[in-house]
This record gives sequence, C-alpha cells and structure tokens, in this order.
Amino acid sequence: MTLQHETLDIKDSVLASLLSDENFCPTEPASIKETGLGEEFIERLVCRYLAVFGTNSGRAIAQHICLPFRIIEPILGVLRTNQIVVHAGSAPFNDYYYTLTAQGRSRAAAFLETCAYVGPAPIPLMDYVISVEAQSITAEAPGPEKLTAAVRDISVDPNLFESLGPAINSGAGMFLYGAPGNGKSTLAKRITMCFGQEIWIPHALYEDGQIIKFYDSAYHRQVLNDGRSIIKCGDYDRRWLKVLRPTVVVGGELTMDNLELRHDARSNINEAPLQMKSNCGCLLIDDFGRQRIEPAQLLNRWIVPLEMRHDFLTLPTGKKIQVPFDQLVIFSTNLEPRDLVDEAFLRRIPFKIEIEDPSEAEFHLLFQLYAKTFGCEYRRAAVEDLLAKHYRPTKRRLRRCHARDLLLQIRSYCNYVRQPLEMRPEYFDRAVKTYFATVFGEEYPDGKRPKI
Repeated sequence: MTLQHETLDIKDSVLASLLSDENFCPTEPASIKETGLGEEFIERLVCRYLAVFGTNSGRAIAQHICLPFRIIEPILGVLRTNQIVVHAGSAPFNDYYYTLTAQGRSRAAAFLETCAYVGPAPIPLMDYVISVEAQSITAEAPGPEKLTAAVRDISVDPNLFESLGPAINSGAGMFLYGAPGNGKSTLAKRITMCFGQEIWIPHALYEDGQIIKFYDSAYHRQVLNDGRSIIKCGDYDRRWLKVLRPTVVVGGELTMDNLELRHDARSNINEAPLQMKSNCGCLLIDDFGRQRIEPAQLLNRWIVPLEMRHDFLTLPTGKKIQVPFDQLVIFSTNLEPRDLVDEAFLRRIPFKIEIEDPSEAEFHLLFQLYAKTFGCEYRRAAVEDLLAKHYRPTKRRLRRCHARDLLLQIRSYCNYVRQPLEMRPEYFDRAVKTYFATVFGEEYPDGKRPKI
C-alpha cells in the first residue's frame, strides 16, 4: 500500500461525487441567545481583542470573533455608554473605529489576567455534541465503490477488501498488523476517505466557564469555497470551519497527557485531546506497542470509550464532562496483537487484519506506479534483474515501500551525476548497497553479502 501520489487531488470529480455529503450545517445566530453565550462573555471577548490588537472597526472586530455585526454592534454601544470604549473615527458602511478608554484598558487587563483567549467566539459543548451525532461515521455504510475510490492510487491486495469493508462499516476499530514497510499507515490514512468527505468543526468550545481550543491545523485541513458547493447552507455560523474528515496520526510520542484536556494555567485556556480532535474521522495509533506508555495503560484509559462511544474529561474546575468518542480507531503495529494487549482489549477491537508482503507481480506493479510518479520509464527487465540478484538468492522479503525508496535513491544518484532518471540494473545495484546495508542491516543466509 504505497502512495502513487503524495498529495490527494481533492477536486477529482468522481471521488467528490462518491464521497461528498451534507448532513449538518451550522446556521448563523440571529441573536445573543442563539450564540449560547451570555452578553457579558461577548463583552469580555471584545475588550480582550481591543487590548491585544488595538483600534479597529466594529465589522473587523465582528469578523475576528466570528459573530455577525448585528450582534456585536449593540454590544459595542453598551460598552461605549459605559465608557469602556470610545469612537476613534468613522469607518466605511456606517461603522466606527473603536478603542479602549483608560477605564476600558484597566478592565481589559483584568479580563486578560482571568483568560487570555482572543480568538473566535466558542460554541457551547452541547452544540458540538449534536454536530458529532449528525456527522458520525457510524451513520454511514461505505460500500465497495467508496473503498475502491479511497484507495484508487495505492496498491492493495483485492482479497483484503473482504476484511476491510466490514471493519470500516462497523466503526468499532481494527488492528492492522504485519511486517514494517507494507503500507499499514498509508492504508489507514486512506480509510477516512470512505466516509463523507467534509465535516463542520468548531474553532473552540465553551463549558462551565472554560474555553477549549478545538481546531488544530496539524490535523484539520480547512476546505475553502472553491465554487464546488462547499458552502451549501447560505449564511453559516462562522465560529465553525468546514474541514476534510480528520485522520489524526500519533506514534511513539503518544503519552497519557495527550489523551486529557491540556490546561495552560497562565492563559487559562484548554486544548482538546487527540481523540476528541479525531471525532467523525479516524484515529491512527501508529507503531502501536512502541509508545512511551504501556499498551495496558492505553487499554485502561479507553476500555470504556471504545465500547460506549463516549469519553469523560475533567475540566480545571474539577467538573467532569461527557464528550463523544466517535471515530474509527486503527491500531497499526508490526507485532502480534495478542502479544500486546489482553483479551478484554482485543474483544473491543473486533477486527484484526494482517497486511502481508506483496507478491512479485504486485512488486512489478508498484514499480509501474512509481515510474509514473517519478517521471521515468518502467523497465520490467531492470526490476527482474533486481529480484534475481538481490531478493531471490538472499530470500530477502519484499516490502511495498521498497519500490518508492529504491527509486528515491536512484533519483538522488542521477541528480548528483547529472544524468536523467532511469531504471537501470547498475543503478539498482548502487541503491541496494546503500539502502539495505545501512537501513536494515539484513543478514544473509551464508553470512556473506553478494558483491555489488
């Protein structure tokens, strides 16, 4: 399962028609009550904004905090009446520039001391819970056509579809296990594409006086209006973002802290945990078993969420909140699942799918795919020579990553010697010498390496 193209073409018309859905759309609030936030909360947010960014027009303030100007305008009027802000000049479209008074700066400083958040206005937690229910992956039933579309540019054993299809439909999670380099992580990232392509997520959440930052550019890829019906519901609530269904990937860096609300005591702002950011998408635990935490610790943390589809988090105030645990959890590992976790955990991850080594026929196909990607001619004879010289005699196991990695080595060599990229036996000999000897350090049956 190796990438043919590193970047997905989101505008592919066939894929878009198969995968695009619109089950939920946040409508623009018409009043303060409809925002789910109090007038005092919005006043404080406006004051903090002016304290940090200085003078600006009413419409610019409304745009920054993602609330309609018709809601912000009367609040600015109240702040002006209370001598917290003053007009600093006229702005276009019957608007004014606003700035803090001395009294307003003093009050804003106190607000910043309490909470330093100055981003888009948050949404109430309950609104987010409703949005997850409306956009849940469990509400969909991807068929063969969606799975085929999702993996259209990678090499997948057709026999694997019979196992992958039911596992994806279950939404209950799966183990992908097998030798390294066979594309488990690549396949896991593609699985998200089997579900509706785009979802709405909030910039931030609000619960019990606490702000929880949700949007994370590391995991959430915003979809801009490209004229292809990205915005279908007219005036939407701009506290929400349209993103591709997320695939959150965590590897050996995973710790227990990543699974809880992370509270910054200085700013009094919380960060949503990884599993929450992956809601309505996929959560890939890559290289499972090699994290800083023991598999048993992860088991104890997630044994209830995996079964009940909800999680409990603790706010800095001590209040426990219930949040959705609605994603396809995929554990990718080079180890046997039964060697990592006990029976109770395996029961909650009902699908265990082994990703086996490619056949020689698929190995040739991988080189064909990558020849197109790298812009060179596929030469079957050169790949046969590679197999005959460096794989069959040493009984070296085929891996799906080898085609890409060897061609990368050859491309680097050709760039160095100022030669066009070609699939030539002598180039493969050079690539094998540097790639396998230093990266894998494989031993040969007779203890000797063949001469290159």
